[in-house]
Order: sequence, then structure tokens, then C-alpha cells
Amino acid sequence: MSAHTSRRERLRQATLEEIHAAARKLLVERGSAAVTINAVARQVGMSGPALYHYYAGHDELVGAVTADFFRELAAVMEQARDVRADAPIGDRILAVCRAMRAWATTHPAEFGWIFASPIAPPNRRPESVRHQAAVRFERVLLDLMIELWRTRPFPVPDPDGLPASLREQVTAYSAAIGGRLPPEAAHVFLSCWIRLYGLLCMEVLHQLDFAYTDLEPVFEECLRELAVTVGIDYHAAA
Repeated sequence: MSAHTSRRERLRQATLEEIHAAARKLLVERGSAAVTINAVARQVGMSGPALYHYYAGHDELVGAVTADFFRELAAVMEQARDVRADAPIGDRILAVCRAMRAWATTHPAEFGWIFASPIAPPNRRPESVRHQAAVRFERVLLDLMIELWRTRPFPVPDPDGLPASLREQVTAYSAAIGGRLPPEAAHVFLSCWIRLYGLLCMEVLHQLDFAYTDLEPVFEECLRELAVTVGIDYHAAA
């Protein structure tokens, strides 16, 4: 790579970072509807048409910014896991869950943006920057649950006792993740994820404000119950 090309790429990357920062600022201060091509362009001092030199359109810009948020959240969760690399698997799982909540509650606009961007099924994921980042986020807790299953298998239901449609779906999901969790264990993992992520979404989107002013104890109660479900020791946050 020539020095000229390298300098041009550095300038392009710097501009992309400025564009992303502008989009995030608009999102946080004015909401998702404010994140338009023209508004972002004005924030960085260029015309709308000029921004198309960097992104083909609004959807591509949204995908790139969403990828930033997924990567940031995944990095926070990975750090919480890695600083406890020598800790029991249960401690790492709890730490990752708490790190996810801490980021989400301190970045509600960004988390709301992520929530509006579904993660495609493993067998139908487009090769896009957004989905690669989303998969990285998804895998943080999934990989820990796989490790837990391999080292300390948790209680699972009898697969034959599951409704046929549910059994078919968790079997497909198990196959999509390479069989690293059998269908019955995948069902337990997904059930835990639905409870955990669902509660967090309701908190960040203020769907429980009618009853609660502080949902941390409710979140911890959820963690305590999930710990029992997967057979790990629950410890309160330090």
C-alpha cells in the first residue's frame, strides 16, 4: 500500500467515525427519527449527496451505526467475562449479564436502537457488518452456556415432553449452532435468554415505570432464579 493510499484510507476512516458519532448524537438527543442522511451530513459539515460517497443510503448508514453499538456492548460483556477468566463459570455468567444491563441502562437510546434491529436466525444470516457484530454479541452468553453444559450439565426437560412445534424449533436452533447444545439444553438457554433480555428491554423502554422506580432488585431476582435453573451459585454483585 502506498503512503498516499494509506493516508487516504486514514482520512476516510476518520470521516466514517465522525459520521457515526454524529448519528449517535442525533439518536441520543433527538431520537431515531432524527437520524437522516441530511441531518447527519449537516452535523459533519457536508451535503447530503456528499455523504453518499460513504454510504449508499439510509439503511446502510443505520446498519453501520447499529454494528458499532453491538460491538460496543459485546466488548463490555467480553471484558466482564475476561477479567474473571479464572473464576467459576457461574460467576462469569452473572458478570456478563450484569455488564449487559449496566451498558443498556446507561445507553438507553443505543440499546433501544439495537432492540429494533432483530438478529437473523443462524441459518439465514446475511453477511453484513451489522449481523456479524450482532452475532458477536449473541455469542458471549451462548458460549458461556455451552461451556457450562460441557462441564456441568444443567437440568433439562425430556425432549419428547415438549410440544411438537417447540421441539422442532429448538432442534433446528441446536443444529444451526453446530449441535453444541442439544435441543433440550438449547430450550433451557433460550428460555433464560427470553426472561433476561425481555426484562431488560422492558426496563430500558420504560414499560414497567408504572410499578417500579428501581428495577435492579428485580433484575437480581431474575438472575437468582436463572442461576437455580442452570445449576450455578448465585452471588450478589460486589
